[in-house]
This record gives sequence, C-alpha cells and structure tokens, in this order.
Amino acid sequence: MKAQKRIYVPLIGIFIVILVVALVAAANFLIPVTAAILSYFVFSRPRRVLERMGLPNMVIATFFTSILFVIVGVAIAWFAEPVTNLIDDMPRLMQEMQAKLGDSSGTLAKVNEAAKAIDDAVSNADATPAMEVEVVSEASTSITILTMAPKVMSQIIFAIFLTFFLIGSGDFFALRTVQSLPKLQDKRRAVEIIKTIEDRLSRYLGGIAIINAGLGLSIGAAMYLWEVPNAIAIGAMAFALNFVPFLGAVVGAGIAALVAYVSLDTGWEAIGVFATYMLLTSLEGQIVTPLVIARRMQLNTPILFLIVAFFAYIWSIVGMVVAVPVLIVVKIVCDEIDGLKPMGHFLGDSTVRTRRSAAPASDDPPRKTNT
Repeated sequence: MKAQKRIYVPLIGIFIVILVVALVAAANFLIPVTAAILSYFVFSRPRRVLERMGLPNMVIATFFTSILFVIVGVAIAWFAEPVTNLIDDMPRLMQEMQAKLGDSSGTLAKVNEAAKAIDDAVSNADATPAMEVEVVSEASTSITILTMAPKVMSQIIFAIFLTFFLIGSGDFFALRTVQSLPKLQDKRRAVEIIKTIEDRLSRYLGGIAIINAGLGLSIGAAMYLWEVPNAIAIGAMAFALNFVPFLGAVVGAGIAALVAYVSLDTGWEAIGVFATYMLLTSLEGQIVTPLVIARRMQLNTPILFLIVAFFAYIWSIVGMVVAVPVLIVVKIVCDEIDGLKPMGHFLGDSTVRTRRSAAPASDDPPRKTNT
C-alpha cells in the first residue's frame, strides 16, 4: 500500500505536466472548442424552453447560431474600423507621450541617460565586441491585424458551427454520460451536477455579457463627453476587457488615459478620464453585478487570481476570459462529489460560511471581481 502511494504522487505530477503541455500545444483547437461548450451552456435553458414549445432541436440550433453570426457581423461592421484605428495609433500615441514626458530637463530623460550610461559601461567591460545587427521592420500594425484576422475568424466560425451541433444534439451528451454510470445513485448525482453547471454558467455568462454591454455603452458615452478620440473603440474595448478579472479594468483605464493624455490639453483631463473609467467599472463590479447576479457562489480570490494567471499563460487573453467559468465548473463538481468536497470548500471564499450562518444558502454564480 505504501509503495502504491509513493508511485501515486509522481504519477499525478507527470499527468499535470503532460496536461499543461497538451493545453499549450493544442491552444488553437481548444480555444474555439471551449468557447463552443460555454455557448452551449448559455443557450441550454432557453433551448429547453423552446423544446417544450415543440420546436425541433435543429431548428433551435439554427436560430441561436444565426443570432451568433449576426452579432459577429454587426460587431465587425461597427467596431472593426475604430478598433483597428485605435490599435494602429498606439505606437504614435506612445511616441507622443514620450515626447511630452521626456524633454531634456525632465525626470524621464535623466532616467534614460542613467540607464544608457549603465548599459555603455556594461558593454565596454565585455572583452568580446558584439556584432551590431539592425533589424528593419516595415510591417505596420494594420498588416499584423490583417495577418491574424483569417486565423481569428476561422476559430470564430469553427466555434459557432460546433455550437450548432452541440445545441442540435439536445441532451445527447448528458444522457450518454448518465447511461455510462453503473449505479442509480451515481446517475442521479450526475444529473444534478449537469443541471447545476448549466444553470449557473448560463446565468453567469449571459448576465455578465449583458452587464458588460451596458458598461461598454456607458464608458463609450463618458469618453465622448470627455471628447476623447475613438470613443466607440474604447467602449468596445471596455466590453471585451471587462470579461477579464482583476486586470481588465486597469488595462482599459490605462489605455483610455493614454489616449486622453496625448489628445487632450492637460494631464488633469487624462486623470479625470482614468478616474471616470475606474468609477464606472467599480460601480459595475460592486453594485450592478451583485444586484443582477446574486452572490450565489463566492470563489477564493487568491486561487482565482492564480487560475486567471495560469490560463493567461497558456491561452493568452482568451484564457483569462474562460478562467472564471472553468473554475465555476471545477467547484460545482467538487461540491457535488463527497470525496472532493474538501477541495470545493478550499476553492470557496472565506466569507461564505459567515454569510451562510446568517442567511440561507443560494446557488448563484460568483460576482466578477474588478480592481
């Protein structure tokens, strides 16, 4: 028995390493698959409503995927040009910001001179002279975007078609999962887990998408009132970045402040833009989201931060978006399986027990954290 336990631990470690390598290597395939599965959970509840009304699953799947294609088409038509212009202007904005901050008598210029002196000293101390190679790149941001666009669009189309087949299959995968279990008790537990995952993810993802759309409109309107250029692009950026916990609000506010600092007259206006952006995201995260999506399942904040960082490492920005839904699924499974309940308790927030002792427990998704 002790020998088995000794082998068990390194086997788990090897499995985790292989899993991480596989997730990184198959990112281009797994990202649209994950997006399709999450979309399936979002549409699961309305699908059942339409199914009870007598509509076939394939008709329902066609209806929902048509909505997705329309949303993607409208987003491309309305936001592609302003967002592309904003991205294309970022190098110019950075240069203008450096020009404003880095005059000959400024602090930034002195720091740059000190850094250059240290670099020269280190270079002169090296006995072997390094070969200087000048790299000239004429590729602009627009060309980079055009190069990436086919890959991104192919992933979006693949995710939508996979969503079509998942919705069209109805409860096929859930039924096969239940039928594969030998005991009646396990079948019931599997049904409960599947229903809980569908319910919480559909409410969380659907609610967050609507809330983020309202936040994007609010921030876009605020940027327009501040007379910040590319207000529409900043609003669309706010909608997308607000799916990213912790860092999304700060990054969006920083970009908006950079555009305002370069484009407007004084630095105080840039501070006002930054404060306005952060105020709106704070109101959304602390007031709107808890009211619309009740606090039905709190998550351990340090663990959530680590999961977000891990998925950002393996899947970049998309990984940061899917980190919260993945952690929701893991916690639901752990809470429903007796042997994994300690892990589910560990993933929960430390304030859950206090709230539960004062009020009945509920089953809502977690509120999204903004910083």
